[in-house]
Order: sequence, then C-alpha cells, then structure tokens
Amino acid sequence: MKSTEKTQLNNIWMLSREYGELAGAGGVKDVVCQLAEALAVIPGLAVRAVLPCYGFIRPVQNGFVPLMDPLDSSRELFFDVDMNYGLEERRERCRVWTATSGGVVLYLIEADRFVEKAGVYTYSDKDSGWESWKKSGMGHYDYFAMNLLLQKSSLELMMLLGETPDVIHCHDGHTALVPTLIHECQGWRSYFRRTGCLVTIHNAGMGYHQEIADLPFAHGLTGLPWQTLSENRLSGKFDPFLAAGRYAVLNTVSENYARELQETEADNATDGLGHALLERGVNLEGVTNGICPDFFNPANGTEMGLPASYNPADKKDELAGKRTCKEHLLKLVATETEVEGVELYGSLEKDSMEPLFAFIGRLSEQKGVDHFLLAIEQLFAEYEHGQAVILGTGGESMEAAILSLAAKKSLHGRICFLRGFSSKLANLIYAAGDFFVIPSRYEPCGLTDYIAQLFGNIPVVHHVGGLVKVEDGRTGIAYQDGSAEALHKALERSLRLFEDKNTLRSMQLAAVEEIRKKYTWDVVKKQYLKLYNMAKEQRAKERS
Repeated sequence: MKSTEKTQLNNIWMLSREYGELAGAGGVKDVVCQLAEALAVIPGLAVRAVLPCYGFIRPVQNGFVPLMDPLDSSRELFFDVDMNYGLEERRERCRVWTATSGGVVLYLIEADRFVEKAGVYTYSDKDSGWESWKKSGMGHYDYFAMNLLLQKSSLELMMLLGETPDVIHCHDGHTALVPTLIHECQGWRSYFRRTGCLVTIHNAGMGYHQEIADLPFAHGLTGLPWQTLSENRLSGKFDPFLAAGRYAVLNTVSENYARELQETEADNATDGLGHALLERGVNLEGVTNGICPDFFNPANGTEMGLPASYNPADKKDELAGKRTCKEHLLKLVATETEVEGVELYGSLEKDSMEPLFAFIGRLSEQKGVDHFLLAIEQLFAEYEHGQAVILGTGGESMEAAILSLAAKKSLHGRICFLRGFSSKLANLIYAAGDFFVIPSRYEPCGLTDYIAQLFGNIPVVHHVGGLVKVEDGRTGIAYQDGSAEALHKALERSLRLFEDKNTLRSMQLAAVEEIRKKYTWDVVKKQYLKLYNMAKEQRAKERS
C-alpha cells in the first residue's frame, strides 16, 4: 500500500565535527553553521546541531549551560554509550551542554575522548609536548571511535529528549554511519523508523572517508552485522559513505563535483567511491554551497579590521578604499620583519600600481600549489610587473619549495610567504589582492572564490568541481587543463586584464551580483529542503 504521508518538515537535526566559531578546520564549519541558521528562520521548522565538546571549547564562556535531565529537572543529564572494543564490553559517559545561537539549538557532547583533544582532527604541538608519539598534524589514532561516539551519543540524546527528527543531516564521513545504524541496530531501528537521512559529502577525496580496515574492531564498536561491514568495503576497508548509499540521500557540495565523481576519471581521487555508488544505483545529488555576503562585505571594512572601506557592488565606488588596503599590506610586508600571527618570508615592493596575485589556503598538491609556484616563477621571469603573496601552511616539502622561491634574488620584492594563518590578515589580503589564484587539482565546491569576489578580487581558477561557478571572462578567469602551463597562460590574461580597468571593474560588479542572485544561503537552502523531502519520502517508501 502506498504511503499518503505528507512530507512537511518540522524537525531537522545536524551532526558535524565542525560548527561555526566553536570548532573548525576548514570550510565545513561555515557551511554547517550558515545552512543551519538559514533554515532556522523558516516558520515552524526546528533546527538542532550536535558536535563534540573538544578540549579547546569552553562551554560556559561560549554561553552554554548544562542540559538538565528531562525526567528530573533538578539534575544534569548524564548517560552512557556502548563503545565495545572487540569482546571487551566498554561504556563511555557523556554529559551535554546546550545553547541557542542564530535560532539553532546547539548541543555539545562532553566525553573524555573529546575533552582530551586539542584539535578537531589532528594532534597539536600541545599534544606532542605531553606524549612524543602524538606528532603535530597527525590524525587522531582513535578517529573511528571519536566519530562513532558522536553518532551514538547523538542518537541516544534524541531518544532521551523524545525527539523524532524528520531528517538527520549527516556532514561528511565522520557522521555518515548514522543511516546504517538507525536501519540495522535494534532499538534505534524502531525509534527512528520515520526519520530520513541526508549525507553531505564535503570532500570525497581519499583520506576523507573515515574508513577502517580492522573489521573485527569495527564490528565490536558499531554493533553492525558482519555482512554489512563486508559488503561495504572500498579497497578492503569498511567505508561509511558506501554503507550510507543504501539508506540515505547523498549529496556533494556542488553539482559539477557530483557529476565528476560518477561520470569522469576524477573519481580516481576518491578510490572509486562515485562509481561504486553508481553501480549500486545510487545517484549523487549536487548542491553548490552558499555564502553569507554580509560576512565578507568590505563596505564594512573598518569593522572587519581593514584600514578602509569600499563597495565592489557599487558602480559609483572607484575603490579608493581597496587601494588603501593594498598600500597597507605592501607597507606591512615591505618594512616589518614580523607580522602578527604568522612568519614572514620574502617581501613585496611598496608599489601599489603592480598587479597583486594572492593565494590563501592549505599548501598542498591537491590545492595545486606546485603548479602555482611554477607558473608564477615563469611569469615573473617574462614580465617586469606583478607581485604574489601566499598565506597558509602545509607539508614540509611544499613549504620548503615556497621558501626557496621567496629567497631567490631575482624575485626579491615580488614574492612574500606568510606562514601560518590569521583571519584578520586573510581579510586584508582578500581586500588588497587584484587576482586570487585557485589552481586546485580537484575542488568539491570552493568558498575562497566567493570571498575573493565579494572583496573585488578576481578569481583565477582551474575549472573543476565547484569552481565551474566562476564564469570565464565574466566573473573571473578560468582555465581547463590542470597544468602549470595552462595556469601560466591564465595569469598572462590577468596581466592584460589589469590594464583594462573598465573590463576589470565590470567583472568585479558582475561577480558580486552573481553571488547575491544565486549563491546566498536563502537561495541555496531551498535545494536542501528538496533533499530533506527526498530523504523523508525515501524513508516513507521503506515502510509502505
């Protein structure tokens, strides 16, 4: 018998390892927080979000209070979660903190396993000081147990509060086991029989799946049947994304990234996840991430710590404030041996008439930094004009390559490497730069292109994944072939564009207009509402 159940949404729960200013290691924190807050303004829709209470989070200072026991309001809520290691039965105690922010009810799960961590995904210098084997930058050895504790404790919390979500929105592989758990584990199966699941894959690259090779360990910890673990392996490892494909709607963070994973060889970078899902009849949906333009509006520049304000979206604004920001950055890196929050290598001349190329991000091959270094060195050897600034951190070999380039006498005053990260400095670079280079080998969505455009900084992008939203010649400069040679040609185009002030200004205006028209969260959330309804309808069909 077909279900006649309506799919009106009343209650959405989000599970994530990152969220806003509380905890983050990349763009996921912004996406989860901004989407949740955009949904929370919808009348009648309750939005909740759960994340771990890491050791660096101070709940009280962040406005959180202990969650009280719903059966006894005089005492705090504590509960235990089964976390068996093989045949060893173990339970881990959880405490919950809660607050409301931006209309979203937030829950922090406090447990020893989370509190002992000084980083979201990796060990820090602080951890290394305590135990030498915990190398800074190394992933947590108990990553799988951390993920499972978050997922199990979230499900237990929902049951203790009597909450039956319409949809649980699981962000990345860290929470992608939830659909399988609520379908195959006794107790949860019955309670969540009306709850649909959406799994958002923010990055499908190898190393981001949260897979595990030790099946006996996974069996004891998850309680999932051996058959489930065995049937959902990629390269011999149990893969949460693959398992979720049977029970949830899956989406990536751009339409083109979803297409690439299931229709092209780009799926090789994911260990074949996209094609493995397709073979099972699972189509990846695609929703390009949104952004909150007001968070990156240089019209409020002085409030953001910039030396001047300006408005790239105002045709009448001649962007004198942007030139002031550029002059300030050049003076900062040309005359000071130290820049607060980062290590300074190389320098830039104080000539604001030179085109300034900028890169901000993780210094890795995936981000195409090696291509950028080759292309910019060739460009500067051929042209007298142009400077480049790089902000970020990465592996030793990549950082060494940048240091070597910045130290070359022939490039003195033309390349500056700011090792580290500072949000205030990043905003200054976005504002000061003329061209923002994104040469990624693959890019699920990309947020820095949005930010650059909002600051009037023209993106120069490799046209892959979500970066296809940059329209070549209209809102930025794009190149197709993922090579240093192709990037070099795009940078040459940038130099010519820099001399054509009218066309450059038209592109700046078009870029901001495009974002406000198509990529605000108020627009993008409508696509997520469709996916939530798909997930709820899929669950209803399972019961019919």
